[in-house]
Amino acid sequence: MPELPEVEVLVRHLRPLLIGKTIRHIQIRRPKVVRPTTPGSFKRILRGAKFLGLQRRGKYLSFELRLPTTRRKIHLLGHLGMTGRMYLAPKTEPPPKHAAVVLDLGNRNFIYEDTRYFGRLTLDLSALEKLGPEPWDPTFTPEQFREKLKASRQPIKVKLLDQSVVAGIGNIYASEALFRAKISPRRAARKISAAAAEKLWTAVRDVMQEAIYCGSTIPLNFAAPKTDGLFYFGRAASAPDFYGERLCVYDRAGKPCTVCGAPIRRIVQAARSTFFCPHCQNG
Repeated sequence: MPELPEVEVLVRHLRPLLIGKTIRHIQIRRPKVVRPTTPGSFKRILRGAKFLGLQRRGKYLSFELRLPTTRRKIHLLGHLGMTGRMYLAPKTEPPPKHAAVVLDLGNRNFIYEDTRYFGRLTLDLSALEKLGPEPWDPTFTPEQFREKLKASRQPIKVKLLDQSVVAGIGNIYASEALFRAKISPRRAARKISAAAAEKLWTAVRDVMQEAIYCGSTIPLNFAAPKTDGLFYFGRAASAPDFYGERLCVYDRAGKPCTVCGAPIRRIVQAARSTFFCPHCQNG
């Protein structure tokens, strides 16, 4: 599932392509993704609307639009789910088999494609109310972070996936941040010391920032499925062969730790894979 860095890179890619464009026509091929709004209402509201901006909130894309008649501004919320992709394609190309929503923008279509249909493109913004601070929000301090952890008996890896603690962390970067902070993923969140919590706070911010940088400095193919293991989006033909995500533990079970050489281990926590170094992360 795409996490904060992947969504941020996608937002930066789409923003200049969308701003100023007007929605001329709407195809809804999977009504589930626009719920709770009905397809008919969704089309009536958005037809003729103009894109004014695009921001990220946690793992969500927030599209700002201006309605044609009332001139009122509204927001459209996008979430990629497990397999979703959003990109622009020439109108001469037929929409792909798993296109869930297609917005006609003139000479190009904005396509939301999803093979498993776990994502959303909706006018319902209630999901944002449950989100905690962004990693770089002034309110996300080591002290605030520690207070959130103290109230939980869950393993720290599981607690990091709680979007009310900090928005945007998913399975990949939770494992990576814990490795950098040298904290065992099994350790109870409430047993994380103030010093360890500050190290983890720093690691969360650093690993996210570096992932955004890596994804922003390589040509990516946003219309291609993830098939090459690079970032979340397919690598463009012009991308350098040597590029790879700087992941230290995630999806590296059995491979040597980049620090000590011990084999990386994989365990399952809350039905999700966790990767860690048993030697470096013994705290």
